[in-house]
Amino acid sequence: MATRNLIDLNQLSLEELDDITDMACRISKHPTHYSSACRDKLMATLFYEPSTRTQMSFQSAMLRLGGKIIGFDNPGSTSVAKGESLKDTVTVLSGYTDILTIRHPVEGAAMAASLYSSVPVVNAGDGGHLHPTQTLTDVVTLRNVAGRTDNLVIGMCGDLANGRTVHSLCKCMARYGGNSFVFISTRTLAMPDYIKDYVTACGCSFSEVSTIEEAIPYLDVLYMTRIQQERFESPEEYQAQKGVFVLDGKKMALAKPDLCVLHPLPRVDEISYEVDDDPRAYYFQQTLYGMYGRMALIIRLTSEHESRQPEKPRTDSEFVCRNPKCITQLETYLPPMSIDTPKGKVCAYCEHHSH
Repeated sequence: MATRNLIDLNQLSLEELDDITDMACRISKHPTHYSSACRDKLMATLFYEPSTRTQMSFQSAMLRLGGKIIGFDNPGSTSVAKGESLKDTVTVLSGYTDILTIRHPVEGAAMAASLYSSVPVVNAGDGGHLHPTQTLTDVVTLRNVAGRTDNLVIGMCGDLANGRTVHSLCKCMARYGGNSFVFISTRTLAMPDYIKDYVTACGCSFSEVSTIEEAIPYLDVLYMTRIQQERFESPEEYQAQKGVFVLDGKKMALAKPDLCVLHPLPRVDEISYEVDDDPRAYYFQQTLYGMYGRMALIIRLTSEHESRQPEKPRTDSEFVCRNPKCITQLETYLPPMSIDTPKGKVCAYCEHHSH
């Protein structure tokens, strides 16, 4: 792999991604063959934000590979509560371990962590920005369930504005030939422009609709997401969006017989329980594929990082990120960094334009 860290799945070439998903498929069939792949390796899980599946999936993956884990899932019980910076936490814990996994409520935190870590960093979700290993989960699932990752009509429904899972998935699936997208949301929760720009730049088409019913008959994949209460400024804003999109048996009757319904979980009320018994619902199998995908990723990163030099930051002293949700607003010592795009510079941490 050309990359030392996994902050964005698009750091990987399609060949590298396919290599990892191939390994995940092999692991799923013969997990005991990999039970010593990470013997004597130690992983730190730094979870600044609540998690069930992602945290336990990473932990299960490392343990099933013969490795060990340390870390925290409550920053309030660590020196973070005393004001310790992300830089200091990462610098210290990377000295203890062979790989570091971080989830953080602030956009760009994983990128920031990678600047100060002496071992590979894996982004386990940074605010409403990206969630690359969930996308790895989704790709492994599609390989096993749909049998392909190209020429798909992919519907994404719910909180597309703040949904890091759909942002990562869009950026990844736009790279495969023949895919198109249908974004199902309210105007308030619409897909961000930078994701739409990326999809368009890849030569993929997309449409935007406001109901599940008008989209579902044409979809090969329906990716449901919850309305994320923690991303809203007030309870009133959340209540105004809650319960707008609900997938039930009546709507499933409109879908193709081979539709693949996915969900990153947790769900709240956006998929009714009757859908669980529909053979087109794959969201629980999806969680198991996620563990195998993370096992393959851990093997790749821990076995190869020692032969590579750390990625150098792209400092841009003239760039100022004005995204209030960016890690640079919280950890003010971070060097300003930018990425050039066809529409101008964007923040290297959170991918927002400076204006």
